[in-house]
Amino acid sequence: MTKRTRRKFSPALKAKICIEAIREEKTMAELAAEYEIHANIIRNWKKEFLERSSEIFLNGKQKNGAEDREPTLYQQIGQMKVEIDWLKKKLGLLDLT
Repeated sequence: MTKRTRRKFSPALKAKICIEAIREEKTMAELAAEYEIHANIIRNWKKEFLERSSEIFLNGKQKNGAEDREPTLYQQIGQMKVEIDWLKKKLGLLDLT
């Protein structure tokens, strides 16, 4: 019994298959047979493609909230560095040895 490796599909191929599915020039069964992929996988790709298609038109805007917080996080890091340096200076003045 041989172990079957999992096939990986490029984003470009997935998009091509999704567009063909959206056009509905071929049935899901025909697309599945042509690309040797189960029809449910094509349906899932198509569903995700349609749900996330609006992200294409963000025009460079951030896609998630992580980038929105980045300037704030850098500011906090800078503030903490200043405070740490100040504390180190104060501890050096105490000279506890």
